[in-house]
Amino acid sequence: MKGKLSKLRTGLLAVTFAAAAVVGLNTTNASAALRNISKESQACLGCHKGMNPALVQQWGVSKHADAGVGCYECHRANKGDKDAFQHFGFTISTIVSPLDCGKCHPKEAKEVTQSYHADAAHFVGSLDNVLGRIVEGEALFNLGCAQCHGRTIPVKNGMPVLGPWPNEGVGRINPDGSKGNCAACHYRHSFSLKQVREPDTCGKCHQGPDHPQIEIWELSKHGIAYKAHLSEIEPTLDRAKWVLGEDYYQAPNCVTCHMGASVTGAKATHDVGARLSWTLRPPISKHKPNWQAKRAEMKKVCAACHQRAWIEGFYYQFDSLVNLYNEKFAKPAAAIMKFLRSRKLIDPTPFNEKIEWDYFLLWHHEGRRARHGAAMMAPDWTHWHGLFIVANDFYFKIIPEADAIVAKKGTRADKEAWAKFKKELFSRPEHKWFLGMPKSELRKIAEFYVKRYGETAQ
Repeated sequence: MKGKLSKLRTGLLAVTFAAAAVVGLNTTNASAALRNISKESQACLGCHKGMNPALVQQWGVSKHADAGVGCYECHRANKGDKDAFQHFGFTISTIVSPLDCGKCHPKEAKEVTQSYHADAAHFVGSLDNVLGRIVEGEALFNLGCAQCHGRTIPVKNGMPVLGPWPNEGVGRINPDGSKGNCAACHYRHSFSLKQVREPDTCGKCHQGPDHPQIEIWELSKHGIAYKAHLSEIEPTLDRAKWVLGEDYYQAPNCVTCHMGASVTGAKATHDVGARLSWTLRPPISKHKPNWQAKRAEMKKVCAACHQRAWIEGFYYQFDSLVNLYNEKFAKPAAAIMKFLRSRKLIDPTPFNEKIEWDYFLLWHHEGRRARHGAAMMAPDWTHWHGLFIVANDFYFKIIPEADAIVAKKGTRADKEAWAKFKKELFSRPEHKWFLGMPKSELRKIAEFYVKRYGETAQ
């Protein structure tokens, strides 16, 4: 083994010098860095420099390489480990889990393991999972849902099983029993702070019709300001210390608000839910446990740029919108679905009737867009992409479809109960408009459009 390691070391010196030229390092520095790397990792690099040259170069410019942390230090395993296998005389594992990262980064590993990110794979069994895995199919589940949420990774003879693997989900359940995946955000093998702080890193998963956080942020005042001043902010992104109000001040990105430190008292964290006071994901929003303390932590970040009155005013508006969605649309819509299910007017199988799709879209897509838009100060997402569509679907899809189901399948008792339900619903002040508005209000609307657009607007 000694002679083999010596040959690998000699070969590695040559590729390190070449890589150093590419990245702008002199060969003296490259040689010094190599001397800090264990013989085991040098052996790995000796082969992988030819097999995966870009991978080796990415590692070569990383802080891991500077610190003498190489391939073996992260991938080594014990013989009894479920995912351990023999590889050219070394016992290693393919998957590097938070337990492995936590040997050097215990605080960060603990925080991420306690976060909602680490629990992301728990969506298995949800309606999202039914859609992805059953309605659409297992191949979609592996390449779609599981690549953001994560999944359990089975192993055979120490190797991850193809199909479930490869997997980059942030809530991956690893063979060593740990949950989470640091590399979901910290991309291998450069582990760049600049990359992980870029909003697009979060946007890889936080995008699309059901949770468009990246799209919302990009056209919010925060996002616009960030892009306008990116040339000033960008040089700070790869610094170990990154404190709002000290290292940068121009605008916030995702990391700033949800994870970053500020001169106003916010401490850096890898628990992305540590500052969130509402959960906006479910059909009906609810406050998180200990939500007041979590909101107080978020307000510390806000205070770096905003006065207290502005912060309190924002949260008043945000809470009002969430409560409006809950009380006016979400709870009545949920009550309608419960009415139909409890009376066996729709069967227990999800998504085999149109009203189930429309209800799912109401809360899972449109309702979330409205709530997320309100959370990040994006008026069009709150209104036109959000509650406007919620209202349309509530009044002109959910209720008429329930009418048709009761009329077709309901007993006399069902029909009487449904009529009572609707009467109570439309007697509420927020829904009364649907049965007819006062003539005075109708006249004002007509006069407005005539004045603005002329007689043809009537």
